[in-house]
Parts: sequence; C-alpha cells; structure tokens
Amino acid sequence: MSIIEDIKLQYKIGGIANKMIYWNVGVFLLSIPLFYQFKLGVFAYPDWIAVSSEPLAILYKPWTLLTYAFFHDGFLHLFFNMMVLNFASRLFLTFFTQKQYLGLYFLGAIFAGLVYVLSFYLFGQSWIMVGASAAIMALLVATTTYQPLMEIRLLLIGNVKLWHITGVILLLDLLQIQLGNTGGHIAHLSGAFFGYIYIKLLQNGTDLSKMVSAVIDFFANLFSPKKSTPFKKVHVNPKKPTVKRESKIVAKDKTQQQIDEILDKISQSGYDSLTAEEKEFLFKAGK
Repeated sequence: MSIIEDIKLQYKIGGIANKMIYWNVGVFLLSIPLFYQFKLGVFAYPDWIAVSSEPLAILYKPWTLLTYAFFHDGFLHLFFNMMVLNFASRLFLTFFTQKQYLGLYFLGAIFAGLVYVLSFYLFGQSWIMVGASAAIMALLVATTTYQPLMEIRLLLIGNVKLWHITGVILLLDLLQIQLGNTGGHIAHLSGAFFGYIYIKLLQNGTDLSKMVSAVIDFFANLFSPKKSTPFKKVHVNPKKPTVKRESKIVAKDKTQQQIDEILDKISQSGYDSLTAEEKEFLFKAGK
C-alpha cells in the first residue's frame, strides 16, 4: 500500500479528531504555494481568509471567523497546535460526541474571533489573525471543566491532574500578552473561556453545539441528491355487483310452515276443505 493510499484509509476510518488534523495539515500545505512569500519567508494571508480586526471586514466577510481557524503562520505554529489538538481531542471525545466536538471547535473559533476583533478595535490597531489555537483551547478547557481531576501520565514527570496542565498553558498565555502576539493570546484565552461556558451550559441542559449540527445537517440535506420513490401501480379489482339472494334456509322454513298449516287444516276439516290453490301448492311441494 502506498503512502497516499494509507493516508486515504486513515482518513476514511478515523474519527472527527483525525479528520480535523488532516484538514488543518491539508489546508496548510495548500496555502504554501498560494500565500507563502519565499523571498520574505513569511505567509501573506488575505483578509478574505484571515480574520481581520476591522469590524467592517467581518461584516463583509463573516466566513473568516471560521476560515482563520484552519490556516497557520508557519510549520512550527502548525506542529505545536496539532500536538495540543490531538491531546485535547482524545480527552474531549472520551466524554462527548463527535457532533459536540465539531460544534465546540467552530463556536470556540467564532467566539474568539469576535473577541479579537472587539479588543483590537478598542486598542485602535489593525491586524489579521490565523490559527486553530482558540478552538483547541475551547476543547481543552471544556474537558478540564468537566473532569478537572482526571489524571494524565506525562513522560519523565508521571501522573498529573488535567487541570494542572491546562492551568500552566493558560498562565503562559496570560504572561505573554504584553510580550508579543497579543491578539493571538487574547484569542486563546477567549476560546478557553468559551469552553468553560459551554460545559456549564451543557450541565444545565443547554447544548450550544446543536446549533452547528442543525446548520450542517441543513446544508447536507440541501445538496445531497434526493432519492426518488419509485411509482407503484396498484391494480384494483372492480367489485362485482352484489345480488341479494334470499337465504335457502329461510325459504325452506317458509315453505315448510305453509305445508304444516295445510296439513293442520286437513287434520281438522279434511282434504275437501282445502282450496284449489292450497291443493295445487301441496301437490307441487310433494314432488
């Protein structure tokens, strides 16, 4: 089996976590010949892919609140994000469904994108942002909120509580806000906050991921070919007209009754007392 066929097989049999990693890696590879400036050694993403801190850009290009979460600004950016995504995905799917996973990934990215736009608008700065970090943090913090005391075995360290790992990651984001990539760290913390809110609402009976599932199902049904129901011709046999027939049993009873009456008359008054009609009836009945 070739490498390409093996990748196709892994994608086909893998769950939503594997597919999400494949999507991020695939999009990154496609973006290299399209947006990577080899002379400068940087990616130059347009504002119809990356989320812009300009509010008007969001109004005209609302899809960027999702597309930015599948693009990355370099191989290391992708590599570390995919490592954390794989870790968070396995934990999240231990307790929740794939539809909830996909819904939280999308909603976490949208929420973080909106907070990023609002914060940079208030700062009076104009930047663009890409990366799946905010959506990944939503998954990680959601799982930590649900099972904070879950033990994770780390190489060279041993068993640690899940909330310890998540707490260290959040603390690093807080400490690095002023050092650089301010927008990115704000988005990370925003995604983490949304993951926390998602679990709290879910525990109260409100599953926000159902909104995403409903939208996905709507478009899936809209573009999927409808199965035509084959026409079945039904043959109906015409009803034969019902003919009222006098019951033979009833007819026999009436005839016997008339015979009995005639015989009673004969026993009382003799045969000569019968009328011509009675004699004829008795004659025919005796045949």
